[in-house]
Amino acid sequence: MLYSTTGSKTELQAVNQILASVGQAPVTAIDTETITDSNGDQVTIVSNPDVAIIYDTLWEVSREVQSEGWTFNKEFNYPLQPDVNGYINWPNNVLQLDISDDPQYIGYRDVDTVKRNGRLYDRMNHKDTWTETIYCDVVWLFEWEDLPSPIQDYITCKAASIASSRLVGDGTQYQILQQKEAFARAMALEYECNQGDYSMFGFPRQGTYYQSYQPYNTLQRL
Repeated sequence: MLYSTTGSKTELQAVNQILASVGQAPVTAIDTETITDSNGDQVTIVSNPDVAIIYDTLWEVSREVQSEGWTFNKEFNYPLQPDVNGYINWPNNVLQLDISDDPQYIGYRDVDTVKRNGRLYDRMNHKDTWTETIYCDVVWLFEWEDLPSPIQDYITCKAASIASSRLVGDGTQYQILQQKEAFARAMALEYECNQGDYSMFGFPRQGTYYQSYQPYNTLQRL
């Protein structure tokens, strides 16, 4: 029997894989319920305590792994336009954002951007208003279904190792899961190298430019 490769592994499949790794029975659904927290706000939580720990761990690891910045979620020279007030609001699904260091945006060397009050702030010029489109290098946070399969597998294996330490505490089981995690990371890095088309200089092999070594990127002295 042939299996389709067009569909992505679901969160439920990943949760069940982690449950199996720690010796727990699978579930048919990730059941949730809505409760009122101490502030009076409505929040949605996972009903089953063990599944809740595993689901939260899966999401935590997914965020950590995506924060590394991979070919699939890293975008260069992404345009951000100010609104009518001159503000550039920080996108909700951004993990990292920095002003572009592309040579064509040489004027940006006098700009140092950070997140402040939910907006893009220029730390060098002490302002959060902008008069033109700003081009940035962005690392995005994607939903589970939008992740490549090798990345999903790595996140699942890493989450299984953490879940084992939190729920079981068996040293032997943890070591076995860590070995599987190491293999999954190797496969993820193999995928990254193939997708990124890296060369010995670090830029795509089809590129026609080379940015020379700049000492101030390594060491800044006052």
